[in-house]
Amino acid sequence: MAVLIVVCVVVVMLGFCICTALLRWNEVRYRKKGLPPGTMGWPVFGETTEFLKQGPNFMKNQRARYGSFFKSHILGCPTIVSMDPELNRYILLNEGKGLVPGYPQSMLDILGNCNIAAVHGSAHKAMRGSLLAIISPSIIRDQLLPKIDEFMRSYLSNWDGKILDIQERTKEMALLSSFCQIGIASDTKSEAFKAEFYKLVLGTLSLPIKLPGTNYSGGIQARKNIIGILRKIIEERRASSSSQNDMLGGLLKMEDSRYKLSIEEIMDQIITIMYSGYETVSTTSMMALKYLHDHPRALQELREEHIAIRKQKGPDDPIDWNDYRAMKFTRSVIFETMRLATIVNGVLRKTTQDMELNGFVIPKGWRIYVYTRETNYDPFLYPEPLTFNPWRWKDRSLESHQHLMLFGGGSRLCPGKELGIAEISTFLHYFVTRYRWEQVGEDELLKFPRVEAPNGLHIRVSKY
Repeated sequence: MAVLIVVCVVVVMLGFCICTALLRWNEVRYRKKGLPPGTMGWPVFGETTEFLKQGPNFMKNQRARYGSFFKSHILGCPTIVSMDPELNRYILLNEGKGLVPGYPQSMLDILGNCNIAAVHGSAHKAMRGSLLAIISPSIIRDQLLPKIDEFMRSYLSNWDGKILDIQERTKEMALLSSFCQIGIASDTKSEAFKAEFYKLVLGTLSLPIKLPGTNYSGGIQARKNIIGILRKIIEERRASSSSQNDMLGGLLKMEDSRYKLSIEEIMDQIITIMYSGYETVSTTSMMALKYLHDHPRALQELREEHIAIRKQKGPDDPIDWNDYRAMKFTRSVIFETMRLATIVNGVLRKTTQDMELNGFVIPKGWRIYVYTRETNYDPFLYPEPLTFNPWRWKDRSLESHQHLMLFGGGSRLCPGKELGIAEISTFLHYFVTRYRWEQVGEDELLKFPRVEAPNGLHIRVSKY
């Protein structure tokens, strides 16, 4: 028995020594002159596990120890984390001066090397130009808003008397709505696309380990299957003599040579449009309903805004661009939801050369995580920052404030911003003018790394 105890003690001590040595070796490995302070964690894995588990608390703890600019090793690569609003703004406004997009390898592999978030320089200008051409305000007004209205009217038509998982419903809503806008018909292809798309989303935020059963492996396979579906749809479009006013049609018939894309680029563009819209539209819609439910005064004002719009129209009249522009309080609710829920935590850049930043030297190939989450809770920008207060956005200057990062910044300002707001506004219009709802149970909400309800967010819906 005594021998066994001694052996156990020796094994534990040996394991402790090995762990300490590995941690020490990794710290020494990245101890280069000029780097900011911080810790690097384990070889290969770094501090990714702590980052994903602790989320905002990990960032706060590191900032308390090292300040608002520190080094770490997260999501598979050595990374500088910047939590300084002024510095973050500088980084976002100076892309190209030694900085390019630096998204995780898993995201690049699954969304494609031609996706707008990955490319830079002339390629980014072409991709961004082609996207702005198919979602300009006039295109939203004349082509996309009517499609969104028709879809939302139908999708929300039979919810009375049901208990629903609003998380699942808003996810499906965002995806099916994008199908309508892009031009993917409701048939067997769309069903196959939907099943693969959910796997693709899971794979984008995962370690790039291609083993059977991993989210990354599933995401890679889902991308291949989606590419196959898109290629068939494009072939059918090209074989048809009819022209369709949707996003895919706009990309295929792009006349401006500066923004004309190859088939591979078009497919990556479509996947990126769906991915970015799906995440933000679904989560913002879900959390808006949650906050409105918990704040009756805000719900009452929003409902009155939409009922006033409805009174000026016939029962079957769609909402139009003027109606959308009149939804001023709705817009405030959407901005406040995105701020308080923090749908987007930050953006990643990568250095293309050794560069000096904030008095430190950042080596070539390192990532810079522009962490914007804490700005959303800055009491100088947002008094009582943890309070849901959509009225603060009545001051429209707040929407154009230089430190507002809800939609990115610089040349990477989200091109789909207005389309996403229009989509959420239309969903809220038909929901609040048709239904009342109450939450069923006490569902848990997580806000990192994604905003989600792990067990769903259940509501009981009744006719208004």
